[in-house]
Amino acid sequence: MNEYILKILKDIMAIDSPSGYTKEVMTYCEKEAQQLGFETKNANNGNLEIYIKGQDEYTVGFCAHVDTLGLMVRSINNDGTLCFTSVGGPIIPTLDGEYCRIITRNKQIYTGTILSNSPAAHVFKDSKTASRSEETMHIRIDEMVKNKEDVLKLGIQNGDYIAFDTKTEMTPSGFIKSRFLDDKMSVAILFGVLKELSTKKIKPQHNLVFVISSFEEVGHGSSYIPSCIDELIAVDMGCIGKDLSCSEYDVSICAKDSSGPYHYDITTKLIELAKDNKLQYAVDIYPMYSSDVSAALRGGQNIKGALIGPGVHASHGMERTHIQAVENTFKLVLSYIEAV
Repeated sequence: MNEYILKILKDIMAIDSPSGYTKEVMTYCEKEAQQLGFETKNANNGNLEIYIKGQDEYTVGFCAHVDTLGLMVRSINNDGTLCFTSVGGPIIPTLDGEYCRIITRNKQIYTGTILSNSPAAHVFKDSKTASRSEETMHIRIDEMVKNKEDVLKLGIQNGDYIAFDTKTEMTPSGFIKSRFLDDKMSVAILFGVLKELSTKKIKPQHNLVFVISSFEEVGHGSSYIPSCIDELIAVDMGCIGKDLSCSEYDVSICAKDSSGPYHYDITTKLIELAKDNKLQYAVDIYPMYSSDVSAALRGGQNIKGALIGPGVHASHGMERTHIQAVENTFKLVLSYIEAV
C-alpha cells in the first residue's frame, strides 16, 4: 500500500494547486476515485466528495485538502518584474531564490525566480541582512521583458497565480521531503484507504464520505460539507516543535487547536485505537492551527469533529515526514472505519 500512496503523492505534487486553482488536481482525484469504483460529486465550492455506502444510515466523513500555499501577481513593476501577494501563509523568507511558474488566465505558463529586492552580494550591502517579505521581494520573469508593457504583452496581469516548486524527494532512509506535504500527504493517505476498501471489498458499518477540499489554506475549505455527515475527521499534518510531543514518525491526534477542543469521545476513541493497534502516536495541542473541521463547525455544520495526521516538520516551509508516520496514519484511519 505504501507504493500506491507514494505514487498518488508524486502525481498530485506534480500538479500546481494553490488555493482557488485546483480544478486540474481535483480532476485527477475524481478519476482516481472513480477507477477505484466509488461514486463522486463535485460541490459548488470546489470540493470533491467521494461516497461509500455502509450498512446503516449514520455517516462518517474524512477530509483532507489538496490546495496548497502559493502566490498571486499583485502588480507589475516598471522594470518588468512582478510584485506578489501570498495565497495562504507561506514562510516568505524560505521563498528567496525559489523557482516559480506564473500561470496566466489563458493558461500560458512562464517561469521565473522569487528574489529579494537586494539579490546580489556584489551590489547591495544589505543583501544578506535585508528583510524578506512581500514588500521587499519580487519575481524575475524568464522572458525578455524590460518594462511593464513587455510583461502585459505576454498576457500576464494582476491576479494571475504563481506556483513554486515542491522539490519532492523520497530518501532511502524513508523520509519524504517536499513543500505542501500539508496536506497532499494526507490526501494520498486517504486514497490509500480508499484503495484498501476497494481491493478488499470492505463493507463499512456506516456510510463514508471522503471530502477533498480546495480552500483550506485560506480558511473555508470545508465550511460547507454534505448535510448527511454526522461526524468529520480531518486528516491534516501534525505539528512538530517547541513543547509538542509529535515526531516525524507518529500519527498526531490533536485534542485542541486555535478553534477549540475537538470532540472528546472521538478523540478518546482514536487514542484507544492507536494504543490497541500499537501505533506510534502523539496527542498534542496546536495553538496556531485550525483545520477543515474548524471551518465546518464555524460554518454551522451539525457535526462531531476530530483531527489527526502524519507528523510534519517545518510546516509551511521546507517540510518533511517519514514513511512511518504515513503508515501509522493510514492504519489509524482504517482501524477507525472498521471499529465504528
